[in-house]
Amino acid sequence: MGFGAIIIGDEILSGKREDRHFAKVIELLKARGLALDWAQYLGDDRARLTETLRRTLAGDDVVVCFGGIGITPDDHTRQAAAAALGVGIVLHPDAGREIRARFGDETTPLRLKLGEFPVGSEIIPNPYNRIPGFSLRQHFFFPGFPVMSWPMLEWVLDNRFRHLHHAVARAEKSIIVYEGNEGSLLELMNRITAAYPRAALFSLPSFGGEGVRRHVELGVRGEPESVERAMKEIRAEVTKRGLEWVEE
Repeated sequence: MGFGAIIIGDEILSGKREDRHFAKVIELLKARGLALDWAQYLGDDRARLTETLRRTLAGDDVVVCFGGIGITPDDHTRQAAAAALGVGIVLHPDAGREIRARFGDETTPLRLKLGEFPVGSEIIPNPYNRIPGFSLRQHFFFPGFPVMSWPMLEWVLDNRFRHLHHAVARAEKSIIVYEGNEGSLLELMNRITAAYPRAALFSLPSFGGEGVRRHVELGVRGEPESVERAMKEIRAEVTKRGLEWVEE
């Protein structure tokens, strides 16, 4: 089981709005000892949304989805989720209660449509305005507005997945190798990858520029003991080659 994110909206793909969810998901997961395994951006295309959700709902990953759960013509997420599972859409009783509590005598049939979710959904409470999101299986659907969706995501992580918090020890360490290049370090990287399967190697080159020397950030992340051993070997080999390096 991994964690995935789907971020929805033509306004993001067109550049009218800048996405902020991706970085926040990483931050909130990391604070709980978790990590994001994949992410996907999708426009407001119901057919593509349906096909994507059909595939992900059939898997085991926890998937958080942002955007498209309103009731305007360009909102397709709830309909796509329902179509992906072949179910209908109905007013969720808990969502109806939340909406009536929010609007009181000003509750209208149109506002109640905000609580219509695919059959089998559970609601996700919204502390900002009480208009809930919904979940299906291990998929969690939030509004596109960060002021609403981020507290809702925290609620999901802390109430549905607390048992996973810090369940797997993780570490990350790296060094900056000055005037290094990936080609000359490739043999070392392949050797480390083969020797430490529980530590994922990464290499981030920089070609330098004004005030910045050319360098490669070389490191590993994963199981702490493997990370420590792998980095010890990396430091020793880089030193042996006479390359200048510093801890990142």
